[in-house]
Amino acid sequence: MAKSRGGGGPGSPGSARGLAGTRESLAEAGGDELSSLGSDSEVNGGPEERRVDKFGFIVGSRSAEGALEEVPLEVLRQRESKWLDMLNNWDKWMAKKHKKIRLRCQKGIPPSLRGRAWQYLSGSKVKLEQNVGKFDELDVLPGEPKWLDVIERDLHRQFPFHEMFVSRGGHGQQDLFRVLKAYTLYRPEEGYCQAQAPIAAVLLMHMPAEQAFWCLVQICEKYLPGYYSEKLEAIQLDGQILFSLLHKVSPVAYKHLSKQKIDPILYMTEWFMCAFSRTLPWSSVLRVWDMFFCEGVKIIFRVGLVLLKHTLGSSDKLKSCQGQYETMERLRALSPKIMQETFLVQEVIELPVTERQIEREHLIQLKKWRETHGELQCKSPPRLHGAKAISEAEPPTRKALEPVPSIIVPPGPAPVPKARKSKEKNREKASGSPANGPGAEGNGAPGATRELLHPQSSPHHQSKESLCSRESEDTYL
Repeated sequence: MAKSRGGGGPGSPGSARGLAGTRESLAEAGGDELSSLGSDSEVNGGPEERRVDKFGFIVGSRSAEGALEEVPLEVLRQRESKWLDMLNNWDKWMAKKHKKIRLRCQKGIPPSLRGRAWQYLSGSKVKLEQNVGKFDELDVLPGEPKWLDVIERDLHRQFPFHEMFVSRGGHGQQDLFRVLKAYTLYRPEEGYCQAQAPIAAVLLMHMPAEQAFWCLVQICEKYLPGYYSEKLEAIQLDGQILFSLLHKVSPVAYKHLSKQKIDPILYMTEWFMCAFSRTLPWSSVLRVWDMFFCEGVKIIFRVGLVLLKHTLGSSDKLKSCQGQYETMERLRALSPKIMQETFLVQEVIELPVTERQIEREHLIQLKKWRETHGELQCKSPPRLHGAKAISEAEPPTRKALEPVPSIIVPPGPAPVPKARKSKEKNREKASGSPANGPGAEGNGAPGATRELLHPQSSPHHQSKESLCSRESEDTYL
């Protein structure tokens, strides 16, 4: 997947547009208008008849999934309870029970908590708290014109059959634009790469734009550093690492690809750069991402190796792949059986490929690269292998991990039980004055009386809205 570089259109001289103009053009396209890929003719009737599956994909589209293995409700509730306990005591669990977190990620994060868990695992929750207001600053800046046109042209290509992105100018496409534009301002030396769009879109399906932005930052800087730089050197290196590991995992597949002279960059680029979000069935994508956020890039390597092994790993499978063209077609149209959630996840868990092996192979391939290409032009930060490594590199503060309530209830007079009310009435009759009358102030709570009489003076009433992007994380649970 080539690095996108802006050219022509709004990015050309004399036709530069700022953020406001671009976002307005998205909104003017109409909130109910479907993109060309997701038009009414391709799905079930008009918008009012549209039905979506449990993941939000329109039923009847190629993206929607058929029968899925459902987790029993009782088991799901138990898992939710366990995850809530972990998230509320995250620093302790990460320090002392990381293996347990890993096992629970392998079983699958409960859908109601997935977005929040990804933020804690990736360290983006801490990153956001360390950079309060930064996304809002980037959001109002005009952006680099050469990127805006490229980003806008890519919006309708991202999961066009998902309810969030099916409408041109809809909230999903606008949030996707905001996140991608903000990243080009946050890392102007990198700019925008097309493979970042599906990554950001998946994140937006699970969290608000601000949280999705910081999660994208962590993926680009900690999990897959250098993947989205202009020269794509990191992805080329990882292609060679994958091919070398394949020699140990499946010698038959390795020998066949070597014989056909098929460079890894031809089949693994989209797999790795998009973290399989454009390759696997959606249930498998989510399970892979659960493990990826916990264990790091080794999960991406393992998935790639499993797919290669079960596609080209035996003489029977190679009978229909005699040439280079047939082999590439087979890798583009993978068997649904090997991508099925239960099968794939189990194979990935059992495959003995470790961080140490990947790092050792990285040093070998880096040495070969320097001998043939010279020094790397992109100086990326070191790759961190998962949540544990990120947590140790950037220890979170307790405050950064505190959940922010999504609904703020203004204080007011507490409801008085009926029995107490009747006693107070009897007291009033006997004394001839109301219990909360003028004499109440003299009994110790003048402020409380003023607050009841003038609730707007309470600081809790000064908030103009109870939900904002920072406070709305729990609305995605």
